[in-house]
Amino acid sequence: MAFEEKLLTVPPPLEVAGRRIKRYHVTTDPAGIAPDVQEAAYAILPKLLPEPDGTPPATFVVLHRGGDSGAYLNAYSWVWDNVLHFRGAAAGQPVLGCPDRNPAHFVTPDLPWIGCVWELPPIVHERDAWVRHMLGPDSPDLDGYLADSMPAGTTGDRP
Repeated sequence: MAFEEKLLTVPPPLEVAGRRIKRYHVTTDPAGIAPDVQEAAYAILPKLLPEPDGTPPATFVVLHRGGDSGAYLNAYSWVWDNVLHFRGAAAGQPVLGCPDRNPAHFVTPDLPWIGCVWELPPIVHERDAWVRHMLGPDSPDLDGYLADSMPAGTTGDRP
């Protein structure tokens, strides 16, 4: 089977555990990610966030609903002013240590993986947005950073 990009949507930011969270959803389903999977993913999100370290408390997440029983939540948090901290959760994927195939039963596997090819495109955008709004200007602009998201569409095929 040939590789195909997936659909990318950009739900509004939210606040979790004192951190401002930008969100990206990836799926092949035009209807989006089921509400029960979203609810379960965002319920485990506090476990994926680092302790405050003085860096403006910003995180971006990629919630990916695979084409099988899997669902994945990747949390990328800014720490130490310019470093990206990663923690992930998975559901419905026994090969990753999930206890069943339920895409709403998230666990936190201890793996060194940071994302698959469909989950990685937001990292490039978020790196540039962090520099543009937080590191480049004389005064960091957290609200500007939070408003600067990769546009919805697909995970690739961008100029």
